[in-house]
Amino acid sequence: MSESKFQLAVIVGSVREGRFAPVIANWFLGQVERRGDIVVDVIDLADVTDHGMPRDVDGFTERIGAADAYVVIVPEYNHGYPGPLKTAIDTVRVEWRAKPVGFVTYGGVSGGLRAAEQLRQVFAELHAVTVRETVSFHQARTRFDGEGEPIEPGAVELAAKVLLDQLAWWAFTLRAGRDARPYGD
Repeated sequence: MSESKFQLAVIVGSVREGRFAPVIANWFLGQVERRGDIVVDVIDLADVTDHGMPRDVDGFTERIGAADAYVVIVPEYNHGYPGPLKTAIDTVRVEWRAKPVGFVTYGGVSGGLRAAEQLRQVFAELHAVTVRETVSFHQARTRFDGEGEPIEPGAVELAAKVLLDQLAWWAFTLRAGRDARPYGD
């Protein structure tokens, strides 16, 4: 991996039929493409798992391990995050360590922020660093047009930029730290 680029795994955390996740993911990936410092790997749990359990555990673990940073695209279901996402996260252990995690959330009134708050606790236990900034869409289905673009793009594009700027700083800093001194058990 080039010193000027970092590997970002974008994890699409919903597996439900009829999910809105692809709209959110496609928009976010468009934001990522605007940058020159990211190599992206999209890990859509609907494609690589059976209700969260990876079909190819070794391959899933390798992809998580190869990333310098993560963005989890997560809906809020009943004040929490989807169970299959928890299963997938728990399938891997040391690969998460000393790496940054950001969130793009969506849902009803809270915009998925309660899901992100719970995930912050999970990732802290895995020794990952969650960044403060979050991109959030409340009443998400009403926030996008028929082409999958935000109706009011200004604030969410700025939020995505800030999130990606923070992830880049942490990704480069923590990668240098891991290279200089491996993170222990």
